[in-house]
Amino acid sequence: MPRNRIAVRPARAGRRSGAAAMLALLVLLCACADRGSSPGTPSNDGERPVVTLMAPLHFPNTPSDSIVRSIENLTGTKLAIEWVRDEIYTDKMNTALTTSSLKKATFVKYTDYILMKNAIRSDQFWEIGPYLDDYPNLKNLNPNILLQTAVDGKIYGLYTERPSSRQGIMIREDWLNRLHLQKPGNLDELYRVMRAFTYDDPDGNGKNDTIGLTDRDDLVFGAFKTLSSYFGTPNDWGVEGDRLVPEFETKGYLDTMNFMRKLYKEKIINSDFAITSKDVQRDQLIRGMAGVYIGAMSDVQRLSDEAKKVNPAARFTLVNRLAGPDGYKVWSIPNFNGLYLFSKNAIKTEEELKQVLAFFDRTMDPDVANLMKYGEEGRHYRLEGDEVYLPEESTQLRVDEVASLYALMIADLHNPNIRKVARQEPLWESADRLIEDNESFIVPDPTVGLESRTFDEKSAELGRIITDATYNYMLGKLDESGFRKEVEHWKTSGGDQVIREYEQAYFHREN
Repeated sequence: MPRNRIAVRPARAGRRSGAAAMLALLVLLCACADRGSSPGTPSNDGERPVVTLMAPLHFPNTPSDSIVRSIENLTGTKLAIEWVRDEIYTDKMNTALTTSSLKKATFVKYTDYILMKNAIRSDQFWEIGPYLDDYPNLKNLNPNILLQTAVDGKIYGLYTERPSSRQGIMIREDWLNRLHLQKPGNLDELYRVMRAFTYDDPDGNGKNDTIGLTDRDDLVFGAFKTLSSYFGTPNDWGVEGDRLVPEFETKGYLDTMNFMRKLYKEKIINSDFAITSKDVQRDQLIRGMAGVYIGAMSDVQRLSDEAKKVNPAARFTLVNRLAGPDGYKVWSIPNFNGLYLFSKNAIKTEEELKQVLAFFDRTMDPDVANLMKYGEEGRHYRLEGDEVYLPEESTQLRVDEVASLYALMIADLHNPNIRKVARQEPLWESADRLIEDNESFIVPDPTVGLESRTFDEKSAELGRIITDATYNYMLGKLDESGFRKEVEHWKTSGGDQVIREYEQAYFHREN
């Protein structure tokens, strides 16, 4: 897939008379005298530092050039942003790491962060902890979240912040109404809804052309892990007495695999879900091929808007409380969903590092932070007093021109400089309310913040063993005995050592 780059070139200087040049110099000197002395701030336009970044692209379009230019002007930088489609981001990032072509600031998903720890320990990234107090915004970052990101007690990254759990279920409400069904409240009801969406002609076209659930090749952010938490599976690790148990050795995990295996056998899920990309998954929902999508509820408004372009009658609703054997449960991420690391290969000097840190610090100020979050006043939003109003008629503009910038925003949930939203579209409001409700029954990962050197070194190899075994079981290529053999393979390949290291860290910390 082609890479999207945004690099704005400086304007060509015109000819000036000697007097005009002198006047410009005096103005420039005055401006420099008045400007704050944040470390790394450039002294004039001709000396603007170039900040190169690699960031995931979660939306169809990169940000508008005009907004990027505004950010450059406000931060005193030149930006060269390599936007990489989210579904290939991990592969692209790993390639950049192995070929020493990382940007000055490279985003790393929290699920991939363990892959970077060996590189961090081998001195490929700058330790930024000692510099944070030099910046008015960065010095106020949450110390607990910073500690969660630490490697051997040292801080290397600036974290992006997300709610603990945005996970839930998006359902075609017009299909529910046509089939006289209620929103599901438990796993059995969810199954019946998805089966009806497959076999009872929910779109009323007289054809057998719909499925209940669309899913993709992602056991974490696809449907599997959310369903698994409904079945009572711990979040990565469970605590049983004086033992830590990996999630795939629990009953809830097996129950989830059996549930998915049943959906696959009965053709209620897309048959190629094990190799389906996120874009294809979304497209199946948008085009009315599937009626249920399990994932981040914050995506519902965008998916609804796209679906209405295909079928104006399409309507969506959300479910976040689905009762399982242990009541309401949903897995959660740490308080950071990723972080920006700073490559020593790309940043040669301490002064360069300070310039990049100054850029991120400046993005947390009111003018830049609100521009990145909401876009341009009058075009993308309106102000109602001190609050932001997001009109429905500008929704698509925000998606096309602004939304992807969210990946660049650090610590935004608790940034006091970001304006509150006064009113927004009903699905947005519903998603925000249910995401907040998730906080009351989240399942945390007990190993967050703990160290296992073996896991850091072998996580890719170990993860592949379980991922392959899980998919093969769901596809009917393995029975339970075969799956258990793969778990034993995981243990003998380093998993047993991972368990011992995490247990030592966890119970030592508890005591």
